[in-house]
Amino acid sequence: MNDPLSRLLASRDWLLADGATGTNLFNLGLTAGEAPELWNTDRPEVIRGLYAEAVAAGSDLFLTNTFGANASRLKLHGAEARVQELNRIGAGIGREVADRAGRPVIVAGSIGPTGEIMAPMGTLTHERAVAMFHEQAEGLKAGGADVLWVETISAAEELRAAAEACALAGMPWCGTMSFDTAGRTMMGVTSAAMVALVDRLDHPPVAFGANCGVGASDLLRTILGFVAAGAERPVIAKGNAGIPKYHDGHIHYDGTPELMADYAVLARDAGARIIGGCCGTMAEHLRQMREALETRPRGPRPTLDEITARLGAFSSGSDGTGDEPAMLRERRGRRRG
Repeated sequence: MNDPLSRLLASRDWLLADGATGTNLFNLGLTAGEAPELWNTDRPEVIRGLYAEAVAAGSDLFLTNTFGANASRLKLHGAEARVQELNRIGAGIGREVADRAGRPVIVAGSIGPTGEIMAPMGTLTHERAVAMFHEQAEGLKAGGADVLWVETISAAEELRAAAEACALAGMPWCGTMSFDTAGRTMMGVTSAAMVALVDRLDHPPVAFGANCGVGASDLLRTILGFVAAGAERPVIAKGNAGIPKYHDGHIHYDGTPELMADYAVLARDAGARIIGGCCGTMAEHLRQMREALETRPRGPRPTLDEITARLGAFSSGSDGTGDEPAMLRERRGRRRG
């Protein structure tokens, strides 16, 4: 309870997180192949505006523009020596914005995957992964981040390394994985396995959950999986604004602000405490999500049928936790009730 996020969670039923970083920056001129994190020093006014826009839209928490600011990813741009600098400045800009908000706003230091595959399948050792994450964590800590936010992770081994790095930095953290392969992460982790994983960590997260993935429907099915597995820590839902589609030379996400408002309420009713958007989520989505969370009464936990009726079909017939299709298990469960 000593960290700002835990204190805010103790006083609120839900918190609104922010939306997309990359999608918004592409709309502001970022080009394919360019490292967004370099804009922390090259175009700080744009990054400041991105953070401020999320706060103005009602976000209680926003992520820093540091997702790929680790040595492995920055090496692709010849900037591996700038890890601490880019993280410190990215968090520092966020600290300025949050301190001017006039209400409690959490600065979450974004830490994405290394981009390498962990041993034994790949060559990234646990020790080297911890060192990379720790270097990034120290930069975010120096810049004034309230909490570290490890996101879009696929491998259990990488989440363990990140947790150890957060402990070395003496920082509270949150962790989300991306369940984008028939209800599992790319490396096969299920919602139930993640619940067990975070509970066994020596330095467990303040909150955990899912981000990105396929679409809002699939992500909410994963949230229900966390709850069914007995999750006791606050759950995070940060789903994409619909499904990406190629249109007129660019990627467009088809989730409307109205759909994301429905998603936010369903996520709350499913058991999520921190609710935000990922790819494709803009300020207008956030505004309507905030309004819906504030004005629509809490309802019962949604069924899978209700989720698909409101948000669209699942991308697969299974939630990843068993051989039987999730929809069939849900219907059988309701008949027994």
